[in-house]
Amino acid sequence: MTRLHSDLVADNASVSYRMVRARIATLRGVPAGAPARPPTVRQVTGWLTRHPTALSEDDRADLKNVLARCPGLDTAAGHVRDFGDVLTGRLGAGLPAWSDAVDASQLPASPASHASQSGTSTP
Repeated sequence: MTRLHSDLVADNASVSYRMVRARIATLRGVPAGAPARPPTVRQVTGWLTRHPTALSEDDRADLKNVLARCPGLDTAAGHVRDFGDVLTGRLGAGLPAWSDAVDASQLPASPASHASQSGTSTP
């Protein structure tokens, strides 16, 4: 890339090294047969917290793939959907049953819930 950049500058091309590097990266692309990049935490969180009808077909397929690989996350996703139904349907009376279902599923607790149960708080 350094040599290409030098050659371009010698030919009076108005390019920066960064521009050359970016162009080479796009030309290289992803090698054939390379595994797809795993979704980011932000992507998965978005898929879980958006209304299912707001997801594209690709997002739905990707979410289904992630949930198939992680049964605990699949269970948590069900709780998130149920909680969304409680909120959007204004079904506050169903909140205790939802909470009992979450407790019964015995999902691993987050560090924040451990702190609240022990009487300490996280910074």
